[in-house]
Amino acid sequence: MSSFSDRLKHVKIIRKIVYAVVGIITYPGLAIINKLKIEGTEHLEKLPKNNVLFVSNHQTYFADVITFLHIFCAVKWRKRNRLGVPYYLLNPFTNLYYVAAEETMNGSWISKLFKLAGALTVKRTWRSEGKEVRRGLDPSDTRKITDALSTSWIITFPQGTTKPFAPGRKGTAYIIQKHNPIVVPIVINGFWRAFTKKGLTFKKRGSTISVRFKEPMRFDANQPVDEILEQVMDAIEQSKRFMLKGKHHKINEQDK
Repeated sequence: MSSFSDRLKHVKIIRKIVYAVVGIITYPGLAIINKLKIEGTEHLEKLPKNNVLFVSNHQTYFADVITFLHIFCAVKWRKRNRLGVPYYLLNPFTNLYYVAAEETMNGSWISKLFKLAGALTVKRTWRSEGKEVRRGLDPSDTRKITDALSTSWIITFPQGTTKPFAPGRKGTAYIIQKHNPIVVPIVINGFWRAFTKKGLTFKKRGSTISVRFKEPMRFDANQPVDEILEQVMDAIEQSKRFMLKGKHHKINEQDK
């Protein structure tokens, strides 16, 4: 069954149907019930069609990715920093995959549906008993990512968790070191306030959710993995520097 669904997600017409259905269902929650603020889509307009890796912080299981899909579709229809009327779902942008934990995507029927939207399911090989280790990527996972980058864009969440300021996992840095993609950092906020952890139901309506695309980055293939990871975490504003900055801001707000 899993191999059949894996084949289905590569069929363009299936992807278009899934995008349209998911898009119609989720659009009101993003653009009507809540307020979506988008910045930096001008950085997407001249990207090549392949070997582009989007790296982002993570706040819900599904709402983050679904919002990115909406934005990429809107940009395809020459919209900048807005969704507007979602006629872009008539011909959505499908040249995109996203990395997700295998156990998350096999958890329920709705997660299996989202899997058809282009999930690259991988085993969590970068963590063992709470410690970061490199056990090596599963060969099948490596092939999935290599094949996808050769033809498409990929979204990945270096932290692999919705917990803010969690340390990044080295898997993302190894991908960058090996394939030398254009790396586009994304910083999101407000999703944790608007949605529950899965990102499928509302927690607080009327929230402002934001997505900010930063200027694309390139890395030297000879850079150490730890250095690459550090730069990525800083770019998505989840490094120790930003954690301390956030704590300082919170203390100042309490003093007012």
